[in-house]
Amino acid sequence: MDRYKTFLPAILAALILLVWSSTFIVNEWQTAIKLRLGEIIGSDYPPGLHFKIPLLNDIKLFDRRIQTLDSSPQRYLTVEQKAVIVDSYVKWRVADPAQYFRSTSGSASRTSKLLSERIGGSLREEFGRRTIQEVVSEDRVEMMADLTKKADLQANALGVEVIDVRIKKIDLPPEVSESVYMRMRAERERVASDLRAKGKEAGERIRADADRQRTVTLADAYKESELARGEGDAKATDIYAAAYSADPDFYAFYRSLNAYRGAFGAGGDMMVLQPESEFFRFFRNQAGKPQ
Repeated sequence: MDRYKTFLPAILAALILLVWSSTFIVNEWQTAIKLRLGEIIGSDYPPGLHFKIPLLNDIKLFDRRIQTLDSSPQRYLTVEQKAVIVDSYVKWRVADPAQYFRSTSGSASRTSKLLSERIGGSLREEFGRRTIQEVVSEDRVEMMADLTKKADLQANALGVEVIDVRIKKIDLPPEVSESVYMRMRAERERVASDLRAKGKEAGERIRADADRQRTVTLADAYKESELARGEGDAKATDIYAAAYSADPDFYAFYRSLNAYRGAFGAGGDMMVLQPESEFFRFFRNQAGKPQ
C-alpha cells in the first residue's frame, strides 16, 4: 500500500499530462485545423475545448480577426501613360482555415506577399483603364469597390476573405506633376476665355438691343412730337382763319403791327422803301398822305 502511495504522484502527473496532451483550446479570436501525420482531418473548430490524439494529431491555430496589409507605395500607369504613385492598404481575414494552410502553410508573411501580388495586379489593371482625372475624382470610390470584389475572388484560392481595399493617397511623380498642372492651367484658361467671350457677346447683344430700343424710342417720340406740332399748327391756322374771317381789317392791322415790331424793334436797321408802298399803308392819313 505504501508502494502505491509512492507512485501516486507520478501516476497523477502522467494522467494530467495525458489529458493536457489530448485536449486543445480554441479562443474566441482563433480558428484551428487538426492534422494527422500532416493530413488535414478537421478544420474550422469553434471556440472552446476540443480533443485530439496525442503524438498522432497536430493542431494549427490561426488568428481569425481582421488583419491589415499596409503595402508600400507602388508606381502605376494610367490610360494616358502617366505614372502615379499609389499608397493603399487591404483588410483581410482567414475564411477557410484548411485552404489557408494548404496555400500558405499558415504563414502570415507569405499570405501578405501573395495578396500584395494579386491586389497589385488588380490595381495596375484598374489604373490602366482610367485617366488621372478619373482616379482622383469620385470615380475612385467605384474603383475601390470593384477592386475589393475582384481581390476577394482572387483571395478565395488562398482561403482568406478580403474585406476592403482602400487607397490612402495618390501622388504624381515630379516629372508628371508639372505637365499635369500646366494642362490644368491651360484648361482653366480656355474655360475662362470661353466665359469672357460669351460675356462679351452677351454685352454686345445687350448694347445693340439698347441702341435699337433708343433709336425706336426717339423715332416714336419725334413722330409723336411732329404729329402734335402738326395738329397744333392746324388748330392755329384754323384759329387765324376764323379770326381773319370775323374781321379782315383788324386782322390785317394786327399782322402789320407784328411786322412793324419785327422790322423796327431791333434798331440800327435800314430799309429803303417807297413811302407809298403797301407796307406803310397804316402810316398814311385818311387823305392818303404820310403822317
